Amino acid sequence: MDLAIRIAILITLFVIIASLGSGLFYLIRDRGQSRRTLNALTLRITLSVILFLLILIGYATGVITPNLTP
Repeated sequence: MDLAIRIAILITLFVIIASLGSGLFYLIRDRGQSRRTLNALTLRITLSVILFLLILIGYATGVITPNLTP
């Protein structure tokens, strides 16, 4: 479970970055004439919420611990 949550967090981060890049690409290419930019950014927001929930689950289960040193 420890490794699975960490891998899920990393994969989600990479997909968020890819979605952000595709949103930028569609914004430049389509010049705002299609809904592809909106779809890419909607996907990014959804993935960001999933990432936040994965981090909360990891923290609640003890997989992710805060850094206690200043």
